[in-house]
Amino acid sequence: MKSIWVINGPNLNLLGIREPGIYGSLSLQSIEDHLRKVADNAGIDITFYQSNHEGAIIDRIHEAMGQADGILLNPGALTHYSYAVRDAISSVKVPTVEVHLSNIHARESFRHTSVIAPVCAGQISGFGATSYELGFHALLDVLERPNS
Repeated sequence: MKSIWVINGPNLNLLGIREPGIYGSLSLQSIEDHLRKVADNAGIDITFYQSNHEGAIIDRIHEAMGQADGILLNPGALTHYSYAVRDAISSVKVPTVEVHLSNIHARESFRHTSVIAPVCAGQISGFGATSYELGFHALLDVLERPNS
């Protein structure tokens, strides 16, 4: 059975409370519950993790090496400046899809650049909680490709 780890960065524990006009009204738990059903239907083992601490996220990415087949990553604000998270993704060689609830390219200019996207299989943003499900299916597609 394939294993996907979903890793969420800073402030995503406040979903449903924090700026619902931008991030939606669903809690992170609600998003995880839905994604767990999607994974169960696909026969995929799924694990969730959230931290507000960059080093803890890096440690979790490192732990994925040899344990997870793929990573679905919402790095939150770390997207725009964390070369350490970028290097962790690049180092572990676990296929990763970056997801965002909001369309980062339609927001403040500092959010337009992801330092993480270049080392990911792809990026999905702007579809609210559905971004996670779209990212999950995209990651499954990546995992079925030869040499993934």
